[in-house]
Amino acid sequence: MEFFKIINVKTTADQLQKNIHFGNLDDLCESIFIMDHTNNIASIGGIWGDFSLQKDLINGGLRFSLLECPNALTFTITTGYPPNPEQIVFHLTLNRTKLKPMFIDEIEDFIEDWKTGIEKEFIS
Repeated sequence: MEFFKIINVKTTADQLQKNIHFGNLDDLCESIFIMDHTNNIASIGGIWGDFSLQKDLINGGLRFSLLECPNALTFTITTGYPPNPEQIVFHLTLNRTKLKPMFIDEIEDFIEDWKTGIEKEFIS
């Protein structure tokens, strides 16, 4: 399954890569907390348990992956490309075709947490 959220913030891929990092992830997303991190992998906790979160710089922004997640949860935060090149696109994918409604609600809350944090970081 996949989920999209357009975030009404105009920025650049370079600014996304510079301003979204493990040092401020706790402020950007209330659903997770950092326990430890290196340059591109963090140990995190959150509503779904403890995971390794890998961060990759990609064309247009960043990609994050929960490495041990049985649902292969991955999300990107990008700008400059469709479906809305003038704003930030948050795109989350899982390797499932059907999800329980409660899990969908949790994912939507997770994405909304990110939206709120990104707006605070880039609009303030």
